[in-house]
Amino acid sequence: MEWKINHSTKKQVDRFEITTDEVTLPNGEITTFSYIDFAKGVCILPITNDHKILCLKQYRHSLKSWEWELPAGMIDSGSDLSPLTAAKRELEEETGYQAEHWMELGSFYPSPGSTSEEIFLFAAAGLTKTKQQLENSEQIEVHKISMKTLKEMVMTGDFRHGAGLAAILRYKFATD
Repeated sequence: MEWKINHSTKKQVDRFEITTDEVTLPNGEITTFSYIDFAKGVCILPITNDHKILCLKQYRHSLKSWEWELPAGMIDSGSDLSPLTAAKRELEEETGYQAEHWMELGSFYPSPGSTSEEIFLFAAAGLTKTKQQLENSEQIEVHKISMKTLKEMVMTGDFRHGAGLAAILRYKFATD
């Protein structure tokens, strides 16, 4: 049951690399598959000392809407940053907080049918305020939300951030 790649082409579009493979399937049929080669990423569930969750309200141009999310970002391609180091950087840049305690929650593939992206999940606690350091293209509001309210937002569909949903689920499973 082996797939044979006959030919592969890559095209860089902004921060994405699109790969198109011509493949011979195990049954001998020849077809093409395209996917986005995407940098690995991180997502953080930040928990304050009073057990609130730092959630972001962020404008997402691809959706043309403001979305509720958890802090997240890419592990810079070609860098030797560990997922934890990238998570610490993203937490501080997007929220203006640093964390003393970190819990690894594993990784997942958000859309393996169309991207090669892998996202590493973390919970962070023992937060101390620093300074938010947003990129020019980022519009982010930081909100402290109770876990009960966040659960309601998930259940009503107001919170739809895939990596955030995975981080919440993994955290709840690890701590229940």
